[in-house]
Amino acid sequence: MTITITAFERSPDGGKGLARDTRVRWALEEVGQPYNVRLVSFAAMKEPAHLALHPFGQIPTYQEGDLALFETGAIVLHLAERHVGLLPDDANARARAIAWMFAALNTVEPPILEFATARLFERDKPWHEARLPLVDDRVRQRLDQLSDRLGDADWLDGAFSAGDLMMVSVLLRLKPSGMLDGHPKLAAYVARGEARPAYKRAFAAQLAVNSPPVAG
Repeated sequence: MTITITAFERSPDGGKGLARDTRVRWALEEVGQPYNVRLVSFAAMKEPAHLALHPFGQIPTYQEGDLALFETGAIVLHLAERHVGLLPDDANARARAIAWMFAALNTVEPPILEFATARLFERDKPWHEARLPLVDDRVRQRLDQLSDRLGDADWLDGAFSAGDLMMVSVLLRLKPSGMLDGHPKLAAYVARGEARPAYKRAFAAQLAVNSPPVAG
């Protein structure tokens, strides 16, 4: 059965790999599964056909036969459980890798998104100058904790797993701010994720959608 995912017709980040379909593309590339991409506009995301797939009108969605999924964590976990390459065989190591997926999405990503929102979209608000240091501190606390746990290891728990895929995807949101520069172990960790051939293919595919056409 053919896998079809949805992605932005034109991504807000211009193809820098921050749109969440990149996470799903990366997972599909890691497990070697071919897939089709259906591009949707912002208007189409609010129409009934898309809302039937994603009740919150976002991307990506995942369709395979009768199965339709939304939320990147659920999609990546589904792929990791169905195909070899993203979860260890050992039951305990497998459970820990899944725990790191949840940690990426539930513990590390929320303050990063809050920081990005404050930094990019709330500059004209009267509370901006007072609020930004607070959200900045929340992010730095999580980065300190994560860096301490990672230590000198290449990956969070043994071999690369879906936990690392999700964590690197979350941390990539901090690259434009330069905040990772103060955490060299995490910067190197993200760089290792970006260097994986599967990530490079996913990034290139997302960038190709958003690159302007070459004049003939």
